[in-house]
Amino acid sequence: MVLAGGRSSRMGSPKSALEWYGSTLLRRTVSIVARAIAGPVVVVRAPGQELPDLPPDTEIRQDPYEGRGPLQGIAVGLAALAERADVAFICSTDLPFLHPAFIHAVLGAVGPDVDVALPVARGYPQPLAAAYRTSLAPLVESLLAADRLRPAFLFEKCRVVRLDDAALRTDPQVAALDPDLDSVVNVNEPGEYEVARARPEPAVTVECFGSAAGRRGSGPHAVRAATLARAAAAISLSLDRHVLAALNGEQITRDDHLPLTAGDTVAFISSDAGG
Repeated sequence: MVLAGGRSSRMGSPKSALEWYGSTLLRRTVSIVARAIAGPVVVVRAPGQELPDLPPDTEIRQDPYEGRGPLQGIAVGLAALAERADVAFICSTDLPFLHPAFIHAVLGAVGPDVDVALPVARGYPQPLAAAYRTSLAPLVESLLAADRLRPAFLFEKCRVVRLDDAALRTDPQVAALDPDLDSVVNVNEPGEYEVARARPEPAVTVECFGSAAGRRGSGPHAVRAATLARAAAAISLSLDRHVLAALNGEQITRDDHLPLTAGDTVAFISSDAGG
């Protein structure tokens, strides 16, 4: 579940629509979450908030209240998922370096005796990059009714496992692909956005099959690319209806906005190769 938020007074505009390598922050975050989970992805938006284009299977719910903080959005999302999932990964829209390995690790920390897996990463609790049991929805609603609007009030009343940097890095995929825990780096001000946008794109591997190989060869090619479109551009390949992409040998797609993360392998397959 992704909280789209509203207009940021410090950013001057909705963070959800900020450009990110030809896509938007919200679309990137939604697609990263979708890559990491098997269930639905729900976006909770502020009242009347316009959202950028999203993948067609994204579910959208509207927060009925303005300005009541993230716990209000969490309540909407948990209620939307309560009948379909036991646990939800909940995050904000402005996590441009969120990695599927981080999401897997956090979700995996919710055991039988745990209600919330709360990362305490890079020195701070991360309630908007955490996993929550959907059965917490009534408790969250009761806190909202009492005007206890901070996530900390929820954590006082349920079973929480806190995951510090060392605990998160015990996951071998996190240690290899997100060792600095950049998954929790957010952008709250224009300067932070500019710094984040100036970082190198993720290091990924590209392979080509059939006529997509052409003069460039089958690879593997090491490139830096934040999206499928930019991976294709890095090897001067035109994405058209004759080319499919396989992400990490699994997901087959033509979505040029598909976000890539460190360690990904993309195979471009032309139709004459059986793709």
